[in-house]
Amino acid sequence: MEFNYGIVDPNAASFLQLQHFLEEYEGLQCVSHDAEPRDALNSILKFKPDIVFVNLEERASEIFAMIRDIHQYLESIPVYIGMAQSRDHAYEAIKHQFFDYWVLPFSEFEIRKTLLKVGKRLPKPESAPVICLQSYKDYQFLNTNEILYLKADNNATDFILKDGSRVSAFKTLKSFEQQLPANFVRVHQSYILNRDYISRINYGKSRFTLKFGKAELPFSRGYRQNVDALKQALSLKSLSGDN
Repeated sequence: MEFNYGIVDPNAASFLQLQHFLEEYEGLQCVSHDAEPRDALNSILKFKPDIVFVNLEERASEIFAMIRDIHQYLESIPVYIGMAQSRDHAYEAIKHQFFDYWVLPFSEFEIRKTLLKVGKRLPKPESAPVICLQSYKDYQFLNTNEILYLKADNNATDFILKDGSRVSAFKTLKSFEQQLPANFVRVHQSYILNRDYISRINYGKSRFTLKFGKAELPFSRGYRQNVDALKQALSLKSLSGDN
């Protein structure tokens, strides 16, 4: 399964426990974690997650009000999965069309059953798009999942692939920026990278390290906002290892 999800939970312990269970499912990507209903509403409208896990133990009435508000703004409503220490909020969750309701502590079996049912309900994600590079009568098709990064080379652009090969196109980097899917991010005047292959962000040296070939790419001050957004998105998917 390949779906994005958000978590609304003020309890750090239950958030980390849920993240631990969800790590088993390849393709599930966390795009937001909020403690406050107002912040959660903004995140859901911004990232449009497929699934939202909601801890109803505290401030349930505010959370249900937030969910009612979402219907005003989105055509495609996320799948809601509620959780609490008791079944006190189960009836209200049903009224708000929650897909499922878990009684804490978490059960690996219940999580597995719910996610398998969600996978059957949600539409299958489209395969990775293919980009066409045209030079006169020569057409080359690249699967975007195979691209590590793009590098500007005067008025041309080099595509660096996972297998180490390089493909050149006689167009500027900017001309490809809007054609690429959302996982490609501009981080420098000369570079666009595939965020799925980032293994390290070093702010001290202003450099990224990528998973394949241990390639290192610079990022510049002008694209710092994009870099910070990348760091936040990747941090949400990771266990904390802070010292």
